[in-house]
Amino acid sequence: MSRRSFLSIAFLLFLVFSFGKMAAQVNPIERVEPPNWWVGMKNPRVQLLLHGDAIGDLNPSTAYPGVEIEQVIKVPSPNYLFVNLLLKEGVKPGKVRFDFTKDGKKVCSVQWELWQREPGAAEHKGFDNSDVLYLITPDRFANGDPTNDDVPGMRERSNRAFKGGRHGGDIEGIRQHLDYISDMGFTVIWLNPVLENDMPEYSYHGYSTTDFYKVDPRFGTNESYRQLADEARSKGIGLIMDMIVNHCGLQHWWMNDLPSPDWINHWPEYTGTNHRKTLLQDPYGSELDKKIFTDGWFVPTMPDLNQRNPLLANYLTQNAIWWIEYLGLAGIRMDTYPYPDEDYMTEWTRRVMEEYPNFNVVGEEWHEDPAIVSYWQRGKHNANGYVSYLPTLMDFPIQAAMSKALKEPEGWFDGWHRLYETLAQDFLYPDPYVLVTFPDNHDMSRIFTQLNEDFDLYKMAIAFVLTTRGTPQIYYGTEILMKNPGTGDHGIIRSDFPGGWDGDLVNGFTGEGLTNQQKEAQAFVANLLHWRKNATAVHFGKLVHFQPRDGVYVYFRFDEKQKVMVVMNKNTADSELALDRFAEVLATPASAKDVITGKAFQLDESISVPARGVLVLEVEE
Repeated sequence: MSRRSFLSIAFLLFLVFSFGKMAAQVNPIERVEPPNWWVGMKNPRVQLLLHGDAIGDLNPSTAYPGVEIEQVIKVPSPNYLFVNLLLKEGVKPGKVRFDFTKDGKKVCSVQWELWQREPGAAEHKGFDNSDVLYLITPDRFANGDPTNDDVPGMRERSNRAFKGGRHGGDIEGIRQHLDYISDMGFTVIWLNPVLENDMPEYSYHGYSTTDFYKVDPRFGTNESYRQLADEARSKGIGLIMDMIVNHCGLQHWWMNDLPSPDWINHWPEYTGTNHRKTLLQDPYGSELDKKIFTDGWFVPTMPDLNQRNPLLANYLTQNAIWWIEYLGLAGIRMDTYPYPDEDYMTEWTRRVMEEYPNFNVVGEEWHEDPAIVSYWQRGKHNANGYVSYLPTLMDFPIQAAMSKALKEPEGWFDGWHRLYETLAQDFLYPDPYVLVTFPDNHDMSRIFTQLNEDFDLYKMAIAFVLTTRGTPQIYYGTEILMKNPGTGDHGIIRSDFPGGWDGDLVNGFTGEGLTNQQKEAQAFVANLLHWRKNATAVHFGKLVHFQPRDGVYVYFRFDEKQKVMVVMNKNTADSELALDRFAEVLATPASAKDVITGKAFQLDESISVPARGVLVLEVEE
């Protein structure tokens, strides 16, 4: 053999040895969730999910002071480990190293962090009735960073011309318009989900999660999400996170390698939920129908998660707590609240509220019957014994009643009486005063469209939502009369906010290009919002309403500091309203000022209410 050949072989052997050694050093653990935790939590325990090739037979250990591995759980998939940790009293923040061995030999290590909590984190205050929520669909609000519209490797590309596609709105766009939100008078932002939705199509809405711990790169990063929360908070604006525990997206990273077969609810063939929400209370309902409701899939692209699996249940609950702590949230809006296992939802909410007693969670139970919605509220004594810890719910019954009442002629059960009778059913709720009221949201036609683009009725709807009991929520663009004429397509309902994209000819943020009616609507909403900030009577005051008569509906909100009288007249002529009927609430003579117009009123024997008008009167007795 020549010297040259010998050197070549030696070099090849060296490369083989080197690459083999490098391969041996590759860490097989690809994922650790949650990615960190905090010291000083009320619950001192946390469970880690670890995922990687053939890691199921590894044995973890740590020498970090105050961190004890209580249990290692192995599952049918060989690519997972679940590790239960006890964080002992006095444990310090820092980088925790876990070593993993097999047959007594060290295979790899991972570093996991314990963070210091922010001051006052345990007392996170949730939104309440003094707030007004501004609901935003992030993809459709403002494109603050066009460079992230398309992300290499992700399945769906941007296409603003397609109503169901990604349009490029992002977290940065919201951050850049915080001043607009603040100037309008909103105090809390509720964002439709921003976590990763790496689906082939129609995922702009955010409800097909493919990674529960990662912001979708087309919206931004975890860090930019937290920056938004911090900057909003500095302007007096809280943040509500939209969460989903009922399902994930079909392209979620674990779908190709489930920890166990029962991680999701399987059926012999695709079975969608029947959406029959009465079943959980129905004394005659079949067990099969109940199972289809709870375990059926929402749509074929959203696998139904099995919260009866204790590892998945703990994973989802910890995820919620992680985001609350990471972002300093002012609340959670839980999507499709009745669809997951109902006992799990009790435990999920109990653990969240136990960790954060001053927090707030609002659940979505889309039903127009208060008997069905009230079933889920904390303190409700249900006939079947079900116990809930959910503080509040979206008030779909009032939304539906209001929309119909404004449009239909007056009758014994119709018109104002429909709204009056629905409010009268508040006795079904343990605490109706904390329900979240709204004229519209991301899943229904815009209120201006619902009301057939009748501007007078629109103003009544806004005034009602902002003065009745509960916490109001306004959908982005409702303040400038965004609409969806002739279609219920969600891609149209969730149209782009004008001015959120370079080149937009109309700008809702500055008013440029808005019609006079749109500008009037925007000013109308802002005026009421700013007044409401200090209107204690409509925050926590008592509500008394009077039976509607002759197309006029009157109610009062009052506390020890303030009295507000709201009058709504659907008639096409002015109405003379006699005041003696309201003597139990209103002492006459008195004076009042209309919050909307600034006009002064003398409350003596009667007042004239403008045709198709609404008065919000601050009363001075």
